[in-house]
Amino acid sequence: MRDATFSRRDMLWAGGALAVGAAFAEPLTTAAAEPSGAGPEPTSWVDSAMPEVKHRMIETNGIRLHVAEQGEGPLVILCHGFPECWYSWRHQLPALAKAGFRAVAPDLRGYGRSDRPEGVEKYTILDDIGDIVGLVDALGAKQAVIAGHDIGAAIAWQTALLRPDRFRAVIALSPPFRSRGFGDPGPPTTLMPRTEDAVFYQLFLQNPAAEAGLGRDLRLTFRYQFYTLSGDGPPSAGVEGLPPGMMPRKGGFMTDPPSLPAWVTESDIDVYVKEYARSGFHGPLAWWRNIDRGWELMAPFAGAAVTVPALYMAGDRDFVATVFSQDIATQSTLVPKLRPPIMLPGCGHWTQQERAPAVSAAIIDFLRSL
Repeated sequence: MRDATFSRRDMLWAGGALAVGAAFAEPLTTAAAEPSGAGPEPTSWVDSAMPEVKHRMIETNGIRLHVAEQGEGPLVILCHGFPECWYSWRHQLPALAKAGFRAVAPDLRGYGRSDRPEGVEKYTILDDIGDIVGLVDALGAKQAVIAGHDIGAAIAWQTALLRPDRFRAVIALSPPFRSRGFGDPGPPTTLMPRTEDAVFYQLFLQNPAAEAGLGRDLRLTFRYQFYTLSGDGPPSAGVEGLPPGMMPRKGGFMTDPPSLPAWVTESDIDVYVKEYARSGFHGPLAWWRNIDRGWELMAPFAGAAVTVPALYMAGDRDFVATVFSQDIATQSTLVPKLRPPIMLPGCGHWTQQERAPAVSAAIIDFLRSL
């Protein structure tokens, strides 16, 4: 069955608020505090702000990933979205650990402390899948459950599709399952509108202006993103008089929100600012620059079904859920073991952060049912 493509109107609406995707590890040893950045990077440490969460660097698929982990028991891998990092799972790490699971949240390649390959071609969906498969090996596990949000959900869906022998279940927040990762109809960027003065936001994210614009004022970037795309933000509106979803080619459209939603604090913003001051946006934006390439690479798996148990959650104010509403309604055709979808009232795009208790409870109930 082919995925239903979304209309140009839906695509325009969806992006309206978006500002702009081994060897076994050595035994863990902890340091007194998070590394300061002076001298060689340590291989493991504890951050005094979250002392129960242990951090380490793990070799996988030819690179090193930074992971945050907590708990003992069956392994659950938590893949973050854009523009986020491991910290977006800060609420789920202790909840899963308390429930008897080993929760591991990596920084995806290009993010945070993880390695950042220079070549844009090193950021396809298959590279991310290879990293996660190698991570399970490096953690000494035979199997894991994989969860993901945003681009992390796209990675989680396709990882479960390709390696059901290693991933016994999948949990996706925000994007539903789509054949070939990006849908069947054609190269994704060919569906995206553009004019002389403006481009669709995913096209905007592929040009150098996006990297410069997002990195110019990191605090503004994250305050704007977390407010505007949340369930607390205003209804979608155009930028500089443009149709919703269209970004001016020259950039410069972000404005500081009057306040932050209750679920995110200035201290949380500090963490994201620190991580992106370290990593920059080259790696995170490289995912968007590989959309068409990823679609090409996934061609052999067009129409293939996810055969493991699956859980899908999204906010009813999440623009992704609106764009892909038809895919949400029909995804069980290609995910036969999908549990009834959970739609979170009043929740926007940042699912596991906006509705942390509800998301954690749903994940734990699903895990215990396996």
